[in-house]
Amino acid sequence: MMADESINKPLLDEEAVCSIIEAETPVSLYRDKRVLVLTPDATRTCPLPGLVRAVNRVIGRRAAGLDFMVALGTHPPMAEEEILNLYGLDPEQREKDFHRSNFLNHRWDLPETLTPLGTLSRAEIENLSEGRLSETVPVAINKSIFDHDLIMILGPVFPHEVVGFSGGAKYLFPGISGGDFLHFFHWLGAVISCRRIIGHKDTPVRRTIDRTMEFVPRPVFCLSAVVDHSGELTGFFAGDHKAAWSAAADLSARLHIRTKPRPYKLVLGRAPEMYNELWTAGKVMYKLEQVVAPGGRLIIHGPHIREISATWGRHLDRVGYHIREYLLAHMDRFSDVPRGVLAHSTHVKGIGLYENGLEKPLVDVVLATAIPEEKCRQVNLRYLNPEEVNPADYMDREEEGVLFVDKAGEILYRLEENG
Repeated sequence: MMADESINKPLLDEEAVCSIIEAETPVSLYRDKRVLVLTPDATRTCPLPGLVRAVNRVIGRRAAGLDFMVALGTHPPMAEEEILNLYGLDPEQREKDFHRSNFLNHRWDLPETLTPLGTLSRAEIENLSEGRLSETVPVAINKSIFDHDLIMILGPVFPHEVVGFSGGAKYLFPGISGGDFLHFFHWLGAVISCRRIIGHKDTPVRRTIDRTMEFVPRPVFCLSAVVDHSGELTGFFAGDHKAAWSAAADLSARLHIRTKPRPYKLVLGRAPEMYNELWTAGKVMYKLEQVVAPGGRLIIHGPHIREISATWGRHLDRVGYHIREYLLAHMDRFSDVPRGVLAHSTHVKGIGLYENGLEKPLVDVVLATAIPEEKCRQVNLRYLNPEEVNPADYMDREEEGVLFVDKAGEILYRLEENG
């Protein structure tokens, strides 16, 4: 059903991945079938070109068709040239080895690309959310799945702020789903809070995804990857979407969660280049929030980050960044704002208290980015001139209560007492 490589074994290369796919994927699943492979975009560390080549080598020659779709969620749409670059394919390779493949883009922003699958009832939502939310949720998905006989998930697993661990069925919901479920999904995670979800396998949000998968009228197979901090492939699991994801999440918990004995008064997280807006660079806060001392400061350092969000910036200009309790107290005021935007707002701001009309966040979040100081103030975040930040000044000072984390946003830091 699956294969894995433990932390102490050699890293996996493309040949090893091909062997695992050959051994663990029943040929009857894809022989003479039209296969749609769902992949991440460029905001995840993953040796995706090698994985795409491996899938094509093993499955492409036996399938009736092998297409690829980037499971964007609400990330900005990608042109085919960008998708080919993501997959490491030049025009010659595309024509030689992938001439039968289509490279698709999930257009969550175009209603005509979606088709309804069903509705989660109010009673189901109340049960799945453990009483936190009470509503009906329409479920829609990219209609391209109906052009294929098999859906194959291909991507990495990391601790995740909304669902606990990324990957698996998340590539369908919300990866290629419609907006109603997508925004509900994120808001449910926000209401529970990042601290209570991230790095946990069994969460109300994951259970909601698993329930929603029952609507999918096509078989779904999963190829889950786990990478080390440098992006090298450490584990690769093949199986149904629950089992393969579960095994990958177990390895991810061992690789991607680090514990610290005490919190820090000052934390500097350097955002990698793959986070080119605060919408994704907010992951620096999500992964480091738990090791910032109450009243401490977290600096998101990314001189390359120039905007809050190309897609949702206008909403965030209006809403700003706030703790959960503030947003819950002003839901009527923001009723026309997509709840995924509100979720991002509170995940970046973190937890805190809202008393007598005043917000008291537990963590002071500071942006040391190319986003102007005026804009930072407008959205209720602190500003620090990135030119005045020298990461070397924050290194090797843990005994002083200062922590520096390079390439922040994928490794989860938590306190030993909470580990």
